[in-house]
Amino acid sequence: MAIYTKLDKEKISSILSNYKLGNIKKFEGIKEGIENTNYLIETEKGKYILTIYEKRVNKDDLPFFSELMLGLSKKNFICPRPIPNKENKYISDFENKKFMIVSYLEGKSKKNLSPSDCKMVGRESAKLHDITKNFHFKRENDLSIKSWRKIFDQVKDKCNKIHPDLPKLIEGNLLDVEKDWPSNLPSGVIHADLFNDNIFFKNNKFSGFIDFYFSCNDFYAFEIAICFNALCFDGVKENLSFNVTKAKKFMEGYNEVRKISDEERKSIKVLSQGAALRFLLTRVFDYINIVDGAVVKIKDPIEYLKRLEFHKNAKSFEDYLI
Repeated sequence: MAIYTKLDKEKISSILSNYKLGNIKKFEGIKEGIENTNYLIETEKGKYILTIYEKRVNKDDLPFFSELMLGLSKKNFICPRPIPNKENKYISDFENKKFMIVSYLEGKSKKNLSPSDCKMVGRESAKLHDITKNFHFKRENDLSIKSWRKIFDQVKDKCNKIHPDLPKLIEGNLLDVEKDWPSNLPSGVIHADLFNDNIFFKNNKFSGFIDFYFSCNDFYAFEIAICFNALCFDGVKENLSFNVTKAKKFMEGYNEVRKISDEERKSIKVLSQGAALRFLLTRVFDYINIVDGAVVKIKDPIEYLKRLEFHKNAKSFEDYLI
């Protein structure tokens, strides 16, 4: 989340005039994240999140995101629920941009997850995979391995300013994952961005996933690999280390709902290396292409070098659990 499109009370009131949410009481911009503009809005009827879609979000993908959140909500999975406007549409227009208003989730994200938190996240991510297996709508992952070399081509001449060895390190890891990437694993809808700030807890209990705007169809095991990168490393930058207890608890929770196959286990190493590379590349791209005037907190790409080193040296799935 971030603020690229700046709104005042008058503009937000104009937006709300097409919704049955009552008059605005207060609002504030949310600067965390890097993709879209987000505002927390409080009206006479409650709290809501207004998201204006920027940057990587393709307007043709928006029906997928709204249908996914609606479908999950109907199955009692805790996530934001899209709010219809007066024409009973979930996606609206404002100043040549698309936006959506969704329900506000109670709870907060945690900076660091405990092993028991990781078990809850593992269980809930498997529930998401299980619930959506019968959903008929699909969206290709536009940040899959097919896109990584294209992103690298856009940044390789400048990324040495972030770290002198970055071009060589990215190229080496790209060659690894391109050579070993699996082609036929169980797949379906994944969240694809389960970082700490997209996972809410209330009273130390899971209270929902947010920010579904990278959700897509991909390998279920790629979700696990993303979570290993996002949730199971402790420390900062050069001092990062993989926490096998968190990974083990995550898998305990996941396997309670959906047991992973032997083929998925064999692929975790390369999928985890690929997930680290994907987030390194997009962070490098965002670092180099900061939008002037945007209120945004850019995430540090360098912390992914230690993750890549760990994955490159791992020999099997067991290295993530022992």
